[in-house]
Amino acid sequence: MGTGTSATAASAVGHAEVLPALGRFDDFAEVVGVKKPGGRGCWCMAYRDSRVPVEERPDYMRDQCATAPGPGVLAYLDGVPVGWCSVAPRSTYRRLMHSRTIPFVDERDAWSAVCFVVRGGYRRRGLMHVLLEGAVAHAAAHGAAVVEGYPVEVGEDERVDVISGYVGTTRLFEAHGFVRAAPTTGHSGGRRRWVMRRELA
Repeated sequence: MGTGTSATAASAVGHAEVLPALGRFDDFAEVVGVKKPGGRGCWCMAYRDSRVPVEERPDYMRDQCATAPGPGVLAYLDGVPVGWCSVAPRSTYRRLMHSRTIPFVDERDAWSAVCFVVRGGYRRRGLMHVLLEGAVAHAAAHGAAVVEGYPVEVGEDERVDVISGYVGTTRLFEAHGFVRAAPTTGHSGGRRRWVMRRELA
């Protein structure tokens, strides 16, 4: 098992624990990896470096999980890995550094929470809230001054599908103290995305 600061949070499913992915590649692969032989999955590489060939992505992320501070955090219920949030300095995401749709707010290297995955059978139980708070705690433990995300805008009672909702929603981020820092020209599932920030220092 890896080392690092643990962030825990209560949720609708009882008590979930959020831990850094450092030293936990097998658990990361259980949540995010492609199970079907020959399957072509993202492996959470779309923002990091989509140029990496599909067949090389598991090894790339294995290396990421072996290198501090790790590529994100994992949520556990009763020791079972059930969720994932990719959170790391923006400078480590090639797509964000070259994005034409998601602007930079200032010159600080914000930590970016770019992707959420909750395993089938565990959805709609509040785990994205647990993951986001754990991601913030992980970033803070590694000296982050500010954390940002790029969620889709939703109304009060709206729900989004899994495909377009992987970036989170404005409602989710607002519930954890994030504020709208800048509009983007980006969309997910036809919905407008925002740069949302939470100051830590």
